[in-house]
Amino acid sequence: MTVSATSLPRTVLRHGLRYLLGILLITLFLLHVRGDFRLPLLDQLDNMIYDLQLGLTAPRSVDRRIVIADIDEYSLSKLGHWPWRRDVLARIINRLFDDYGVRVVGFDIAFPEPFDPSARRLLGELAETRLRDDPQFQAVWQKLAPGLDTDQALARALQGRPVVLGHIFRQRVRANEPREIGALPPPLRTLDETTRKRLGVPRPQGYTGNLPRLVNATGRGGFFDNPLVDPDGIFRRVPLLQVYQGKLYESLTIAMLRAAHDIPAEQVRLEIVPYNERRDRGVYALEQVIVGKFRIPVDNRGAVLVPYRGPEHSFPYVSMADIHDGSAPRDVLKDAFVLIGTSAPGLKDLRFVPLQKRGYPGVEVHANLLSGMLDGRIKAHPQYLIAYEFLLLIVLGLTLLLALPRLTPLGSTLLTLGLLAGVLGISHLAWTAYDMVLPLASPLALILLMLILHVTIGFFVETRGKRQLAHLFGQYVPPELVDEMSEDPEDYSVEPESRELTVLFSDIRDFTRMSEGMSPPELAELINDFLTPMTGIIHRHRGTIDKYMGDAIMAFWGAPLADPEHARHALEAAWAMIRELDRLNAQFAERGWPRIAIGIGLNTGEMNVGNMGSAFRMAYTVMGDEVNLGSRLEGLTKVYGVNIIVSEATRRAVDDWLYRELDQVRVKGKERPVRIFEPLGPADEVPGAVKSEVRQFRQALEAYRQQDWDGAEVALFNLSQAHPESVLYRLYLDRIAWFRSHPPPEDWDGIFSHSTK
Repeated sequence: MTVSATSLPRTVLRHGLRYLLGILLITLFLLHVRGDFRLPLLDQLDNMIYDLQLGLTAPRSVDRRIVIADIDEYSLSKLGHWPWRRDVLARIINRLFDDYGVRVVGFDIAFPEPFDPSARRLLGELAETRLRDDPQFQAVWQKLAPGLDTDQALARALQGRPVVLGHIFRQRVRANEPREIGALPPPLRTLDETTRKRLGVPRPQGYTGNLPRLVNATGRGGFFDNPLVDPDGIFRRVPLLQVYQGKLYESLTIAMLRAAHDIPAEQVRLEIVPYNERRDRGVYALEQVIVGKFRIPVDNRGAVLVPYRGPEHSFPYVSMADIHDGSAPRDVLKDAFVLIGTSAPGLKDLRFVPLQKRGYPGVEVHANLLSGMLDGRIKAHPQYLIAYEFLLLIVLGLTLLLALPRLTPLGSTLLTLGLLAGVLGISHLAWTAYDMVLPLASPLALILLMLILHVTIGFFVETRGKRQLAHLFGQYVPPELVDEMSEDPEDYSVEPESRELTVLFSDIRDFTRMSEGMSPPELAELINDFLTPMTGIIHRHRGTIDKYMGDAIMAFWGAPLADPEHARHALEAAWAMIRELDRLNAQFAERGWPRIAIGIGLNTGEMNVGNMGSAFRMAYTVMGDEVNLGSRLEGLTKVYGVNIIVSEATRRAVDDWLYRELDQVRVKGKERPVRIFEPLGPADEVPGAVKSEVRQFRQALEAYRQQDWDGAEVALFNLSQAHPESVLYRLYLDRIAWFRSHPPPEDWDGIFSHSTK
């Protein structure tokens, strides 16, 4: 399809609102992907889609390599309430290895405190106090004490066996809590300073470990806490690594994998790439954790997506009571990875997971993760998918933005369905063939929202005949004012009338000289980039654009929509335009363009407003002496070296601002003198030093008007020394020097006549 040079602008004009809103929508999604801010609904939708994909593709079979040794209700009824004596646990450990031949055991439980039954505690107190000197009691105590130390019995059972103790890292430690409880196992390694600063894994403040004698007996351990639970409380990902006091610690599942395959810590490697050095101050992006021959994809926080096999009981469960008395099935436990945990509701280790939104044993989360590691089923969500998602949104957004306005309703529907199918198909292929989780929420939502935007705007465009007023004034005033006017269209007319208005003139200084050094395309681009934000400021402050005159802007306030605060809104717009100029000049400098300066003149008074022109062309504009005065004031800004000059009428209308009176002048074309002022900002926001400077200049101006040349010159000289960049002070010093040699007449009233526009 070919598009002529004339049809393209017409298309852009016709669908301008559609394009603008479409670009804004695309930009919003891109900012979400970049992380400048997050759209919670998209994050929730991403989680819902992930849960659905996981549920549709889960194998839903039982993995018999991993067995849950369950502290269930039956075990609690047989062996007593939890915690059990440590010699009971020792007997279970001995049975698992000696009788059942398991491969490795991991505890989803921590033992931070010694087990101190009441009998042992009482006998120990007697041995140290009342019966300390009783040799018969002391002899019996010495024989009984080792047998009562059940912690030592458990330590002996752990000695030399592939048993992994669990511990908990605490991300926040309250002021009244101990930071460290028990002991930690040896870390994987101590990190160098650069890696420690840039690795994005969790950094806890404290821990709850195990008894030192138990840690020394086994020498192995891993954390089983999860600081990365999603906001909806669902366990979708768990960290494999955490950094505590500069040392790198492994999770329970990594430690069990190492113990089962005899993998030393040196063979645990992190596959790291620098990510976004400028934006994230050199954060490292983790892509994989390599444990011997096992490659485990992780995200930037060292977390892995748990590959759930199905709902609860995707692994064999064996009661701890059956293991204790030797009645557990041997074929189930032989060579198994055993995780000791609990499914008893009273022990509160139940979680919410994607495939079961009710109590799910926490120990089975670790079992699923271990199963996925053994099979290589861990889904990857690498950092570079941000770039994929970003580019995908741009392609989808621009395709829909440009195509939908040109298509029939049927064509728009078919295009949308085709793009939806394509995105879903690519995601399914990546999930099933490459074990990769592609982002789906943002592209699917963008496609649907772009279609909704297209249909909605199309509906309003078809009914735009109800907004004739918008056609009449839309080229002059911002859409917000048109919407207000459309509520009572009979109140507005283009017929000429007289109103009190405020007019603004703005012009680029030395534009002719500046333009001589630029090519026509560059000059046009500069003007467009200047006028666009300035027009936006005027519109945001309820102004009406009268016309553009090359590099100049003429605008007014108070018509067609009445505005009691027209002077204030005009002054605030002028103030904002000067502030916006600093930002524009920074952008222009980056593009090699010259720095620009503008002058702005404001006047308030009675003006004629309405549709004026000829039979060939009409325009909604303002005319009159007060309009001309506004133009003259703009021209004087360069003479006095200020950015904005307002008339006395504007100053009176906005009396809570601070002004500096510049002069009393006769402008070209007017006999009546006018006082002119420079606005300095809202009075309560102006610094004290500026207020002091204004007072000093007012005193100098009074002396000048009284022809006290010496007093005026001293005051102005001091001001000029303090502010050597001031054109105003030099201007008055030059006038005084002139008047000393050319004294004014005796009836001189201090008015200065300007002969140029």
